[in-house]
Amino acid sequence: MLSRTADHLFWMSRYTERAENTARMLDVNYQTSLLPQSDAVALVGWQGLLSISELLPAYSKEHGEINAHDVMDFMVKDESNPSSILSCLGAARENARAVRGTLTTEVWETINQTWLELNRMLRAGDFERDPAQFFEWVKFRSHLSRGVTVGTMLMDEALYFMRLGTFLERADNTARLVDVKFHAVQSDFFGVANEKDQEYDFYHWSAILRSVSGFEVYRKVYRDVIKPERVAELLILRPDMPRSLHASLNEVVNNLAMVANDASGETHRRAGKLRAELKYGRIDEILATGLHAYLTQFLDRVNDLGAHLSREFLVSAG
Repeated sequence: MLSRTADHLFWMSRYTERAENTARMLDVNYQTSLLPQSDAVALVGWQGLLSISELLPAYSKEHGEINAHDVMDFMVKDESNPSSILSCLGAARENARAVRGTLTTEVWETINQTWLELNRMLRAGDFERDPAQFFEWVKFRSHLSRGVTVGTMLMDEALYFMRLGTFLERADNTARLVDVKFHAVQSDFFGVANEKDQEYDFYHWSAILRSVSGFEVYRKVYRDVIKPERVAELLILRPDMPRSLHASLNEVVNNLAMVANDASGETHRRAGKLRAELKYGRIDEILATGLHAYLTQFLDRVNDLGAHLSREFLVSAG
């Protein structure tokens, strides 16, 4: 396969996954902002959302003071923000258009229809009227895109590069979500655990689990009250949790094996090593050495993996 074609397919899937993850994070922040809480706690939530995406400087330059309305606008429909839902779905559509001949009609029509419908909804004010419903729509369109891809594309290199883009992006986003959300709770709520704090913690962890479609999964796996260390274990180490770091790396390694060539040995080795550490890791050891340090290192390694993958398979950044 031409490296340019592989590059477009890879980024088409990454941008679609990024739009979904942005919708998930905005949704959890929006839902928690409806709970009784102080302005300071609400501010930490919106600030954390911008930190997850490394957009705090860009937001501050454009809007200054952090407030829910401006953050949601910036993350949903600001064309100057390359990580906004509008920008991501636009970039996914442009990448799809560039390789229209490689995609099935169903995949192209799904991605194109998502872009047209998004613009119609934003013009009609659907997002402002019901943000939660809008975020559900973004997630649904991403699910639809993934399902149509798996259900109609030939199982060849094109599909494998699309899957690589999806799961590399998912690993990155889940790590960022866990890091920022745990950091916020540790700094603000792991002090005096009075009844009100415990009640807040329950809603906070429930919201985080719901943001990765993990609430029912947690109940099924642990059959217990929600505990932070188990939330971390579910989202980092469980191979059967679809959005966990372990599950994402399993997919990355498996799809890398399908496109392997003579030059890709180092990329495969790094991905395999990272997957092995997740496979044999223990949550108590990770928490003992420091969750933030662990996740920061994980993100660095995922970015390094993406850079190696680009150099060996895709169009060079230059």
